[in-house]
Amino acid sequence: MKLKELDTRERNRFKEQLTKRYNEFKLEKIQLDMTRGKPCPEQLDLSLEMLDCVSSSDYKTADGTDCRNYGGLDGIPEARALFSQYMGVKQDEVIIGGNASLTMMHDTLMRAMLHGVSEDGLPWGKWPQVKFLCPSPGYDRHFSICEYLNIKMLPVAMTDEGPDMDQVEKLAAEDEQIKGIWCVPMYSNPTGTVYSDEVIDRLAGMPAKAADFRIFYDNAYAVHHLSDAHAKMKNILSACKKAGNPERVFLFGSTSKISFSGSGIAIMAGSRKNMDFVKKQMFYQSIGPDKLNQLRHVKFFKDMAGIENHMKKHAAIIKPKFDAVQEILEKELAGKDIAQWSKPGGGYFVSINTLAGCAKKVVKMASDAGVKLTAAGATFPYQADPFDRNIRIAPTFPPLEDIGPAMELVSICIQLACIESL
Repeated sequence: MKLKELDTRERNRFKEQLTKRYNEFKLEKIQLDMTRGKPCPEQLDLSLEMLDCVSSSDYKTADGTDCRNYGGLDGIPEARALFSQYMGVKQDEVIIGGNASLTMMHDTLMRAMLHGVSEDGLPWGKWPQVKFLCPSPGYDRHFSICEYLNIKMLPVAMTDEGPDMDQVEKLAAEDEQIKGIWCVPMYSNPTGTVYSDEVIDRLAGMPAKAADFRIFYDNAYAVHHLSDAHAKMKNILSACKKAGNPERVFLFGSTSKISFSGSGIAIMAGSRKNMDFVKKQMFYQSIGPDKLNQLRHVKFFKDMAGIENHMKKHAAIIKPKFDAVQEILEKELAGKDIAQWSKPGGGYFVSINTLAGCAKKVVKMASDAGVKLTAAGATFPYQADPFDRNIRIAPTFPPLEDIGPAMELVSICIQLACIESL
């Protein structure tokens, strides 16, 4: 039943039915927050034994380093060995930081503004205007960093294979003030897109007018699969080296949605030259990270197989929630020609596109009935969705039994908003 094909009488009757259902939800006075992609308590419980991995008699690395003391600016050797495998790089191409990869991204961009990204490079802040390419819809926190640092954001469209590379290549080749691009390559936030080999090769090899152009590659969901059918992705650092641009990419990752969101460990990787330059800058910022937490993670996971097995436990908890989202969207919206939605194989989000001009109405209506969603427009630079149609769904945190009713309400709101816009 395509809503556009209903005559006025049928449309009004359907709107009355939806309005009745919506008002019934309001009377239930539910309170549910789906604004952020947070692990639920059951996921956090999976890592509780990590708290027992370091004790008063076991706080040293294999080489005898006392993790209670200063030092080890780039992380303990065991952590670098494990998470270099996680990132797909060599051990001397990785830095293990504190608890947040977002902090490492912010600091890298801030240092670039003050000192550039290489020994002989001009500080980006010396340019009249620094610009960044922002595949959209994308991660709101990336955009917030740019806005905070007065970096002009240039939205580029997302396709099913990653950023629209025709658009990216054209912009990067013609403007020296475009210094970088944000990327979430595996199960992108919020669309769930996995970058294709072609996109990665084009990012690695494309001409850029700025010699110091950098890819900020946030591989936040590298192992966050929802099933045993894992998406595969080409190694971008290898692709950059092969293309003759070994310094082009900064990679980031973390265990924030693997172990503890507030007490994980953050990872930065890149060419040896890039990492040596970053460590020189970090010298003025820190005498070393939390090595006890790094040791705790290594002892708990042990190796990549340990991480992968751990993530299967995560998937067992959250996949039913993603399935519930898909089930309700299919039941309520399929065939009505008013919305499209992603069907991700991993990550933390589902992206819904409504008819143009409806997203803000949907988010407000859902909020008024007790379900809080990410603000409409948040997935675009400057919180400005040019079509006002994208809605990000974050199903991981709420209990499974609440997902169905919440998505039913959201679907009702989508239908009401779209009927009013027709």
